[in-house]
Parts: sequence; structure tokens; C-alpha cells
Amino acid sequence: MTPVIKLLRAAEWAQFQADGVFAGSPDDLRDGFIHLSTPEQAPGTAAKWFAGEAGVMALTFDADALAADLKWEPSRGGKLFPHLYRSLRTEEIVSAVVYQ
Repeated sequence: MTPVIKLLRAAEWAQFQADGVFAGSPDDLRDGFIHLSTPEQAPGTAAKWFAGEAGVMALTFDADALAADLKWEPSRGGKLFPHLYRSLRTEEIVSAVVYQ
């Protein structure tokens, strides 16, 4: 399994659980794909977009299972980031933990 992580605010996580699908945050919807991070990229993503926020969730997904709709594209600092071109489904979650 190749892990990729989606960081979500508490309200986004609650809505994801209620709906069973997550079409994306406002930034995801604007950009046309769901922004994901590798475990190594997640701290930088958290610092840039979630600094000072409580209740941020880290959802882990298997990149291999998402591969048909996942593209690795240059982003912050030219590094390749995983971008998902479809909604996420709750049954695809490998783990969900409060991000520390």
C-alpha cells in the first residue's frame, strides 16, 4: 500500500461521514481535483493551510487503490503531489486520526 493523506477540517470530516462521499474542500473544488499529500508532505500542508486550527483530521487512503483517478503533479516547490480527479468515498478510508 502506498499511503496518501487528506487533511480535513472538523466540519468537513463531519459532512464526509454524513454523506459517505467528499467532493472536496473549497480549494479542491476551485482547482478541479482533491489535494492529497504523502506522509512526508503532510506536515508542510498542515503548516501552510491548517495552522492553528483544532480538530484537523488526517485521513489515509491507498494510492494504489485510487490509481485510476490519481495523478502525481508538480505543486509546492516543484514536488510531485497526489491529486485525485473524483470524489472520495468513506469505504476507501484506511485510517482516520486527529492530526497532531
